[in-house]
Amino acid sequence: MRIDRLAVWLNTIGWRSADLVALAKRVEDWGYGTLWINDGMGSDPMVLAARLLAGTDRLQVAVGVANIYSRDPTTMIGAQYGLNEQWSGRFLLGMGVSHAPIVEGLRGHVYAKPLATMRAYLEAMAAIDYPEPRPAEKPLTVIAALGPKMLELARTAADGVHPYATTPDHTAMAREIVGPGKLLLVEQKVMLETDAEKARAAGRALVAGLTRLPNYRNSFLRMGFTEADLAEGVSDRAADAMLAWGDEQAIRARIQQHWDAGADQVAIQVIPKEGGLLARDDEALIELLAPSA
Repeated sequence: MRIDRLAVWLNTIGWRSADLVALAKRVEDWGYGTLWINDGMGSDPMVLAARLLAGTDRLQVAVGVANIYSRDPTTMIGAQYGLNEQWSGRFLLGMGVSHAPIVEGLRGHVYAKPLATMRAYLEAMAAIDYPEPRPAEKPLTVIAALGPKMLELARTAADGVHPYATTPDHTAMAREIVGPGKLLLVEQKVMLETDAEKARAAGRALVAGLTRLPNYRNSFLRMGFTEADLAEGVSDRAADAMLAWGDEQAIRARIQQHWDAGADQVAIQVIPKEGGLLARDDEALIELLAPSA
């Protein structure tokens, strides 16, 4: 499976599938190898992945991340193996334990201890004997890991990790824990905006939204941010850490920091300047940073 150093991460909630396919084609034409899509409360990401794979020629589609409470291990591995067999190994599975407010409040399940739950899930997947026809190569599985214990689990029971909403310092910590032989595929939010006030307003909104979920709030505190940083208003330090903003050079510098810290891949998530779905002006940043640029 090909893992390029630069990828695109897209929040697909609210998008029409036809528009997503058109964007995926543009991402492919710009030279990116991977498009990450999320698992929200809308279209099932496996269904959407199939649509995107069918509508592109070379692009790898990755799910960041599939909620393990939404499908049992048999269903998960059936989608993983089936998509890879049908589209020649172009699907990458990222899985995560999600968050208690989502699992219990929205889905109606019981949220158990994250580490033990993920460990049992991975063990169950490993025990499944998937029937023929199989993909030519065994598909790779990465897990959403923020804290040291989940990173350690990835080192022993998965092919790597997909940290979300983290910093280059976290990337360095993650590489040290998972070791040199595991995939480290990080997400980085970006915005082509040189007005500090506008950019930090967007960064503060991102931090405020993320820290409403306990797992992300705990991750911010582990990364060295204080309760004061995360309080109402959110500090500039936290906003700047979450959103790489400025001109092209400034954004490329943040991406390079992740690579220097040990990331195998940085998936850029362009944050729309006007909110909502990506506008063409927002897409211009994807094209500007493209490997073929």
